[in-house]
Amino acid sequence: MKALVTGATSGFGTAIARKLVARGHQVIITGRRAERLQALHTEFGDACLPLAFDISDEAATLAALAKLPPAWQEIELLVNNAGLALGAAPFPDCELADWKQMIATNVGGLVTVTYAVLKGMVARNRGHIINLGSTAGTYQYAGGNIYGATKAFVKQFSLNLRADLLGTNVRVSNVEPGLCGGTEFSNVRYHGDDAKAAALYANVDYLTADDIADTVLWIAERPAHVNINRVEIMPVAQASGGLAVKKKA
Repeated sequence: MKALVTGATSGFGTAIARKLVARGHQVIITGRRAERLQALHTEFGDACLPLAFDISDEAATLAALAKLPPAWQEIELLVNNAGLALGAAPFPDCELADWKQMIATNVGGLVTVTYAVLKGMVARNRGHIINLGSTAGTYQYAGGNIYGATKAFVKQFSLNLRADLLGTNVRVSNVEPGLCGGTEFSNVRYHGDDAKAAALYANVDYLTADDIADTVLWIAERPAHVNINRVEIMPVAQASGGLAVKKKA
């Protein structure tokens, strides 16, 4: 199987690509950091094809995918992993630039790659898109504002694509992780404040990137007649909370 994994230079993306290669699949790995892609290429060898571009740049994304070598063009699995959170402060203590960047990456980038790859899947009448959503797309929390909204989009976009693709053999799934540590996610979210990021995961048995990669691999390897619509996954240490109530002083 030929797969494309976006955001493969760290975290979930690296773990997913590594497990796919270990299972004998060929993987196109994408990301912004060319040096990390090259390191993975060295590790994976001919089982991978590295493509360096910024997924939030529509022109660069479409150009990179349009130039795929013939042997790599029939993508059977697309894992839309690339995404980020920037800032965790509630409004108004947040930055418009952060909001726009999250929308450009988590929504715009995902939509661009999906549009480019899905046409071929439909023409061949086979393929699978696995999107990386988040429990933040279902459960609200102060400071989640735009990040949660982008993941709610991913969830509904996945379900709507399933409706569009009914009658074809193309599958769509959404994986929605909760608290997951051991990646760069919170370091990026807190703008490089590593101590603050570490404190979030202290004394918690959080999910790992391998947990998410195992889930993606399991979904991808179900029989062709099986579509896993959504998987919501949290560590045992996490649960959704009740509605907040602000009482009068």
